Amino acid sequence: MTVTKNEVMNCIRSYSETCEKNGTVEKELFSKYGVKRGLRDLNGKGVLTGVTNISRIESSKMVDGESVPCKGELYYRGYKIENLVDGFQNSGRFGFEETAYLLLFGELPNEEELEEFKQILSTCRRLPKNFVRDVIMKAPSTDVMNSLTRSVLTLASYDKEVSDTSVENVIRQSVELIALFPLLAVYGYHACNHYIKGNSFYIHKPKQELSVSENFLRILRPDKSYTELEAKVLDIAFVLHMEHGGGNNSTFTTRVVTSSGSDTYSTIAAALSSLKGPRHGGANIMVVKMFKDIKKNVKDLTDEKEVKEYLRKILNKQAFDRRGLIYGMGHAVYSISDPRAEIFKRFVEELAVEKGREKDFALYSMIERLAPEVIGEERHIYKGVSANVDFYSGLVYSMLDIPEELYTPMFAIARIVGWSAHRLEEIINAEKIMRPAYISACGYNEYKDITER
Repeated sequence: MTVTKNEVMNCIRSYSETCEKNGTVEKELFSKYGVKRGLRDLNGKGVLTGVTNISRIESSKMVDGESVPCKGELYYRGYKIENLVDGFQNSGRFGFEETAYLLLFGELPNEEELEEFKQILSTCRRLPKNFVRDVIMKAPSTDVMNSLTRSVLTLASYDKEVSDTSVENVIRQSVELIALFPLLAVYGYHACNHYIKGNSFYIHKPKQELSVSENFLRILRPDKSYTELEAKVLDIAFVLHMEHGGGNNSTFTTRVVTSSGSDTYSTIAAALSSLKGPRHGGANIMVVKMFKDIKKNVKDLTDEKEVKEYLRKILNKQAFDRRGLIYGMGHAVYSISDPRAEIFKRFVEELAVEKGREKDFALYSMIERLAPEVIGEERHIYKGVSANVDFYSGLVYSMLDIPEELYTPMFAIARIVGWSAHRLEEIINAEKIMRPAYISACGYNEYKDITER
C-alpha cells in the first residue's frame, strides 16, 4: 500500500506531537540533580572539561577572594592578541600565516620559518583535478556551510592516509585544509550564485604569492581587485576569529570527535556542522539584518532617544525578529569588553572612511553605547554587557561587499586553524574518549503486547 505526500505529512505531524510530549524533560530535574545546562552554571561560568596551552581568555580577576569582572583579554599561546596584531601591522605584514604558525606549533616563527610556512600553504592551495566541476558545481547549495562540509568530507576520498592519526599526518592534513578552505567556501558560493540564483559564473585561481585575505578577495570578486586596506582589515578579521579557547561549541566538538579516534576530515566536518548553528557562527548575519531593520523603522538615526526606544522594542520582543535579542551585544565569557571587538573597531572606522560609510559607523558606535544601557534597564543580568566581535564583523563584511552567504564560512576559514591546533593537542595528550554522564529521568514501564496497546 502506498500513501500520498499529504498523508505522509499528516503522519509526520502526529509523530512530532508524540515526540515532543514524550521528549520533554521537566526543568526542575536539572536543578534537582545539579545539572549545568549548556555546561554552564547559573552565573554563566563554564564547567571545566579540559586543559589547554593554545589560548587563554580572561574576563575576571580575584579580588579579596571574590571574582570581579575585568576588561576582557585574549592570549594566543601566551601572547596578548593586541600585541600580535600590532606586531604584524606595524611591520606591514599580513598576520594570518604568522598567527596560524603560532597556534599550530606553539611558537612565533622567525623570518625564515614564516617564509617556509607561507610557501607550504601556497603549495597546498590546489584542489584535486576536476574537484570544482565534479563536487562543487554538480551539487550547489544555498547553504554554503553545507557545501563546505560536503567538500571536506569528499576530500577524504583523495587522501591515501585518511585514517592515519599520527601527529605528522594530522599536521599535513590540517595545513592542507587551512590552505583550501577559502577556495572551497568561495567556489561553493559561486556555484550557488550561478546555478541557483542565475547570476554570472566565474572561477578565479588563487595566486600563490598572495596572502590568505588577498586571495579570498581576488577569487571572490568578478574583477579580482581589492585595496590594500580591504585586504589588511580582512586579514585582521581572520586573525581575531582564529581561536577562542577550548570551550566554544565547535572547538569542543573538535576535541570530542578527536578523542574517539576519528579521522581529520570527519572531525572538521563535525566542527563545521557545529559552527553553522545560528547560536554559534551566525550571529554576525543577524547583526547586519538587525541594523537594516533599525534603518527601516527609525526615522532619525541621529536621534539617540528614538534609537534607544527602538532598541527597547527589540529587547521586549516588539520589533525585528521578536526574539528579544540585541544581536552583537553580550558574550558567554566577556562582560566589560571583548578584546576582539576593541581591536576591530580601530580598523573599522578607517575602512568606513574609505568606503564612504561614516554614517553607518556612527550608528554602530551609538548603538554600542546605548544597547548596554537598555539591557541594564530592562533585564536582570548577573554581569555587564558589551559589544562582541560579531557586532563589528558584520559591518566590516558588508563594507567589503561580501555576500551574507559567506559570513559563517568566513568564520570557518579562520577557525579551522584553532580547530586544528586543538585536534593536535588532543591527539598528543588524550588517553580516553570523552564521555560525559547523563542522569536518566525515565521511569519503568511494563511491556504490553501489540494487541493490547
